[in-house]
Amino acid sequence: MPIPGYDSGTVAEFTLERAGARLDVVAGVVPEHVGLEPAATDPPAGALSTPVDLVGVEDLRAIEAIRVELVYDPSELPPGASPTDVAVGVEIEEGWSPLRSAVDLEETTVTAVSNDRPPGSTVVAIHDETAGEPA
Repeated sequence: MPIPGYDSGTVAEFTLERAGARLDVVAGVVPEHVGLEPAATDPPAGALSTPVDLVGVEDLRAIEAIRVELVYDPSELPPGASPTDVAVGVEIEEGWSPLRSAVDLEETTVTAVSNDRPPGSTVVAIHDETAGEPA
């Protein structure tokens, strides 16, 4: 599914099926080397999916939208956690930071959409303990 609000003809789509990951980009310049690949980093404790590297996102120009979708394993949620307390986590210097995300319980996917590149290039589905708190 393309990014909501954008014509599918303007969206560059990348998938890494074996990791259950998808990257959709709307930008003025999307170099050929942009894509997804398995991350060489270990997943954080309690990860709900396999870590994936967003390749070449630093070279995107005139970004309108970026959408990251990950398939996750709900059975890996901690006991008592809500099935909607899942987020796309991005690796930053301080650890893993959750992005504002939406959960599809039927498809067991978590999706983050932004108008800017993420603050890091490695993403994974994580349990987001702040998901139910006001912004």
